[in-house]
This record gives sequence, C-alpha cells and structure tokens, in this order.
Amino acid sequence: MKHTLLLALLLIFPVFTFAADQAKHVKADEAAKLIAAGQLTILDIRTADEFSEGHLKGAKNIDFLDGGFEAGVSKLDKTATYLIHCQSGGRSTRSLEVFQKLGFKNLIHLDGGYGGWVAAGQAVEK
Repeated sequence: MKHTLLLALLLIFPVFTFAADQAKHVKADEAAKLIAAGQLTILDIRTADEFSEGHLKGAKNIDFLDGGFEAGVSKLDKTATYLIHCQSGGRSTRSLEVFQKLGFKNLIHLDGGYGGWVAAGQAVEK
C-alpha cells in the first residue's frame, strides 16, 4: 500500500509542478542583460513596503499578496514581455500560474528574486 501511494504521488506531482510553468528562468546576470536590451517590463510583486526599501530600476509594483493582484495583472498588455520577481522567488513562482491563466505568454522569472539580484551586485534604486 505504501509503495502504491508513493508511486502515485511520484507520477502525479511532476505534472502539477512543471506543466503550468512555461516561463523562462534566469539568474540576476542574465536578467541584467535582458533589461539592458530593453523590450521588457519589470514586475516586482513584493509588498509596497518591500518595494519602497529598494527595487530594480524602472520596475512596476503589483503586490502578489494584495487581494486585487489578479485584477491588476489582468489590465496589463498580455502580448508584452515581463520579467517577474519577488524577494526570493517563492511568490513570483506561484504568480506564474495567474499570469498564464490570464493568457500571458512572454514571461521571464528572476530566479533568486530581489535578494539574488542584490547578492549578485546589481544596481537598485530607492
């Protein structure tokens, strides 16, 4: 019985974990190159307080934890390219499902989030 349950979980879990995530994943250095090349919008989905303490230059803030997150995202241009991040990658990874549900196709996820960006020595503004 234990082996059957384990096998079932191993078969089901990857479908839910990986099927919904169609975003390109990048680290800070690659993200910096993409930002320098233009053609994308940076979405910081941390809280307003986190954003005010420092953020990537030119980033727009839409709080993932705010009840109006999906409504705010739905107003964005679904054909544009977005670099999405939070503090460490957890919230932004979870947000990808919302973006994809709404029809966004050009998503880039900043793995490591804002913390990874700062740790890599990339510039921030306050």
